[in-house]
Amino acid sequence: MHAGPEGAEPAGEKATSYVRKEFRSTAERRGRPPELAEAMVDEDVAVEGVVGPGKLLTLTTAEALALGVADAQADGMDAVLARLGLAGAEIRHLSPSWAERVLRFLTTPVVSSLLLSLGMMGLLIELRTPGFGVPGLVGGACLVLFFWAHWLLALVGWEEIALAVAGVLLLALEVFVIPGFGVAGVLGTVALLAGLSMSLVGAGVTLERALEAVAQVTLSIALALAGMLIALRFLPRLPFGRRLVLSTSLGAGVAGGPPAQASGPLVGERGVAASPLRPAGIARIGGARIDVVSEAEYVAAGEAVEVIRVEGNRVVVRRTEAQEMGG
Repeated sequence: MHAGPEGAEPAGEKATSYVRKEFRSTAERRGRPPELAEAMVDEDVAVEGVVGPGKLLTLTTAEALALGVADAQADGMDAVLARLGLAGAEIRHLSPSWAERVLRFLTTPVVSSLLLSLGMMGLLIELRTPGFGVPGLVGGACLVLFFWAHWLLALVGWEEIALAVAGVLLLALEVFVIPGFGVAGVLGTVALLAGLSMSLVGAGVTLERALEAVAQVTLSIALALAGMLIALRFLPRLPFGRRLVLSTSLGAGVAGGPPAQASGPLVGERGVAASPLRPAGIARIGGARIDVVSEAEYVAAGEAVEVIRVEGNRVVVRRTEAQEMGG
């Protein structure tokens, strides 16, 4: 065998031999010249007067007719039907249905990655803010669309869905029950990554495609995390966003206490989180209850906080050590 153009590697001898024999046997069954069939796949096969060694055989329509490789020339569907004795037969043209078009659109790499990113970003924002509102609904709808489309393509089974759901539940446990990134967070991340990656590939997938799926899901998760941080930083500044993150009840323990100071807290003033800050919540500062927003981090109820910015009615705090609090 000879190297192809620009040093391209040719197919191995075993592969070439197998294909050459398949072409020869097919040509013999259909009454075609077997040598010509072999010359189309193996450049070492020479046919006198037709092709020399070192070149693959390529024929024009006229050459194929003259050498007996083709029986006739047909310039259109009507000519083909007439040749087959089916002149006047009804021709039905099939086209994809609207459902098939939607399914094809939802399973393209770009759209499926976008659905993953939006779905996880919505759920992450919902986990970090009280109540189940717009982010959770949008995120859940995106993930349902993702799994539904891949389910119809038989790429997703109950195993993948169970892994993804287990991952979300473990991450929710990490956020609500045992804050801090521990065992539940690691297991949840791994389960979510595995479930979503397996949803992008089918049985018998190659290692290369599996790695591509993992990279696609990892990029989607990274984009979701970045989107969540940006949203949590700027969402509370918007009127509808502030109503969203403070929409749930904060419990009886927070309801009591004097009203907020008329003048508001000062930068550097310290207090205690009266409710979990995810990132919005209530803090007791200077003996008053203040609506505050943490600086893109989770703050558990009872932890010490410090005012770092006051922007109109928006009070931004961060976690601080209890022993640093002033009286």
